Amino acid sequence: MHMNNHIHHDGTFSSFILTLPFILALMGYVFASVISSRHHKPWPLYRTILFILGVTCAMAAVIGPLADRAHTDFTAHMLGHLLLGMLAPLLMVLARPMTLILRTLHVQTARHISSILRSRPMSILNHPIVTSLLNIGGLWILYTTDLYVLMHQYILLHILIHIHVFLAGYLFTASLIYVDPTPHRYSFTYRLIVFWMALAGHGILSKAIYAHPPTGVPTSQAETGGMLMYYGGDAIDLVMIFILCYQWYKGSWPRALKAMSS
Repeated sequence: MHMNNHIHHDGTFSSFILTLPFILALMGYVFASVISSRHHKPWPLYRTILFILGVTCAMAAVIGPLADRAHTDFTAHMLGHLLLGMLAPLLMVLARPMTLILRTLHVQTARHISSILRSRPMSILNHPIVTSLLNIGGLWILYTTDLYVLMHQYILLHILIHIHVFLAGYLFTASLIYVDPTPHRYSFTYRLIVFWMALAGHGILSKAIYAHPPTGVPTSQAETGGMLMYYGGDAIDLVMIFILCYQWYKGSWPRALKAMSS
């Protein structure tokens, strides 16, 4: 496909720019976990493993065989989307990086970061509806306009879209599953309703891709990619639903027991 030639020429630059933040994040996380464990109780090993797995998923989408194939194969591209925009963010959110940062930093610096988290702009950025629009809305724009073609022609656009997919996926996940410090909290019911709406948007888009391939994508690849987006997305979403319901159960059960005993 001729539209991918430009990207192939600059593949090394693109891979470097996209992988560097993840490598630095992983190094920072491991370093922080060691420092934190020295001054506080040991940082749970499973969280570090979750972060490593998350970074691995993200990097698999931007460098290596899958990333190379994604330039010419829509199905490979969609697998990369699931890894970069859904699975990697979920694993990394569950690793509680913000909790680790606040626990590792000097008290004054940690307080400064906490005040930023409580700020008005952060409350808007962390609102479930806003994160849903950034996440699902961004995908609709990517696959229903010429943006998908353009991202394979312009290296900067290619990099920016990948960055957006990850960050939007991370913010979306963090706005629904509260494991890190979250000053601006919303009820389980509210988050579940927004989540179901986002699921519907994701599901409808995957069916639209199946029926109406994005510009430049062969019908067979669009059908396979659309199915992968639908069923693969559902599998990851089921994990999120389970976590949400478990948190809801854990939060409401003590109150229910207290009400029964009073």
